[in-house]
Amino acid sequence: MSATDAVNPGANPGQNFPAAENPHQLMAEIEALGGRLTHVRDRIGRIIFGQQEVIDLTLITLLAGGHVLLIGVPGLAKTRLVETLGTVLGLAEKRIQCTPDLMPADILGSEVLEENEQGRRSFRFIPGPVFSQLLMADEINRASPRTQSALLQAMQERRVSVAGHYHALPQPFHVLATQNPLEQEGTYPLPEAQLDRFLMQIDVDYPDRDAERRMMIATTGSLDEQAVTVLSPADLQVAQRLVRRVPVSEGVVDGILDLVRRGRPEATDLPEVQRHVAWGPGPRASQALMLAARARAVLDGRLAPSLDDVVALAKPVLRHRMALNFAARADGITLDDIINRLCAPLS
Repeated sequence: MSATDAVNPGANPGQNFPAAENPHQLMAEIEALGGRLTHVRDRIGRIIFGQQEVIDLTLITLLAGGHVLLIGVPGLAKTRLVETLGTVLGLAEKRIQCTPDLMPADILGSEVLEENEQGRRSFRFIPGPVFSQLLMADEINRASPRTQSALLQAMQERRVSVAGHYHALPQPFHVLATQNPLEQEGTYPLPEAQLDRFLMQIDVDYPDRDAERRMMIATTGSLDEQAVTVLSPADLQVAQRLVRRVPVSEGVVDGILDLVRRGRPEATDLPEVQRHVAWGPGPRASQALMLAARARAVLDGRLAPSLDDVVALAKPVLRHRMALNFAARADGITLDDIINRLCAPLS
């Protein structure tokens, strides 16, 4: 679809523009935001080397208002990415180092009994680290199931319950959790219900040689690049509302539905899915793909997403929402192979 068609609802009958939405004004807002996001990407890229795709996918998730699960071995700048994002986006960020003895109160906070000068006693709530705008849960699979479930409530409801009282979390609120794929001893695999709360699972790989060279020189010298604030939390919330106003064509809507529904073994016509997939993606996968595709278009300064956006986002959105069976492992089939097959009709 051309830029002219994108700003002219009459040129594309299948384009879903919200009622009373001015496409020219919307395009101007997207272009203005796209320019600021380009600055954001540049500032992060000066500190995080060789991980541009990871940076872009994380920004897409934040623009869509979701949470991120980062999978990668230690030393790939996952923690530094979260710290840099917090500074560049002006978000209050905190970090939790998950361990098996970590209790829900260590994350959520607790009530303490205090006595004032008159001898009157009362309970006061002391907020935990979850009361931040950008929370890093480092090695989340090391936390016990009880603690994981407490974090799940915060991620889903954006509030916590302590001693029968609800406490709203700051807005915006995002969780960036990490997992080490190598060491599984003493870990508690995240249940499917919690995995589904993450908008994306982003696999963080090793940087290429040139990026690792730049990283080595930059981080061991006397001058180290410092992050600077580019956006504010209010700006991010405006951007998140703008993402939801982005129109999506009927072709893209149908493409998302076809892609997700083909991944369900009980509903697909693909024999490889019927044979190798234990369970497929649910409706949250469709919602996540729709929001992420809109956010990716905004990040690139485009008015509307295309099927190319859906294909590019399929793996990070679907990887943690599907499971292979024993037949797939025996045949050497991976989830990426299955997702590539699901995306083939859209390419």
